[in-house]
Amino acid sequence: MTPAYAVERESALSSAQPTPLVFVVDDDVSVRESLEAMIRFAGLRAETYASAQAFLGCPRAMVPNCLVLDIGLPDLSGLELQSLIASERTDLPIIFITGYGDVPTTVRAMKAGAVEFLTKPLDDQILLDAIRHAIERSRTALGDEARAKALRDRYASLSRREREVMDRVVSGLLNKQVGAELGISEITVKVHRRHVMQKMNARSLADLINMAGRLHMDHAPQAALKSVA
Repeated sequence: MTPAYAVERESALSSAQPTPLVFVVDDDVSVRESLEAMIRFAGLRAETYASAQAFLGCPRAMVPNCLVLDIGLPDLSGLELQSLIASERTDLPIIFITGYGDVPTTVRAMKAGAVEFLTKPLDDQILLDAIRHAIERSRTALGDEARAKALRDRYASLSRREREVMDRVVSGLLNKQVGAELGISEITVKVHRRHVMQKMNARSLADLINMAGRLHMDHAPQAALKSVA
């Protein structure tokens, strides 16, 4: 291995963020050891596995992470493992490595979401560049997931009546129309609406409409924007 990754090591160690984790799945012990040494020297954490089944038994990482995955494995192939974890591990970008490469396999891997497909012998700098890119993608995905969970938690804190008011407000109804539908006074609607805005941490009606959209609620944004009361 060449010392081309020394710059990445210094950069990673200087970061105050949690140390990213790189998983390596390859049935060749020499490849695993070599990659582990390179990744650790670059200031990243590394976990290595000899098979897809062994990797499937490890817990999900809650820090930016990626997977360096060999195509040809003794149990499940790399492509089969990719298919198994695709829907559950969107925060885990995959970098495929192989001793041989063919166009159909490469195309299949990339269409399924792989960030890179590299052939052995691996170039240190190219692999580390791919790892850095994959970790940034993972960091973005984890951030999006955390924001989505926070939004769901805020929505869950609403009372049943507050959810009913929110649903109608973002659909474009005026306060008096909401009250008529729910059988409550306009003043009561305004109180619930204020509580909704506070609990959802919405700065404006447009902000609340965007939140409703992310929560997959039925709404009519343009109509609602015209009915700000």
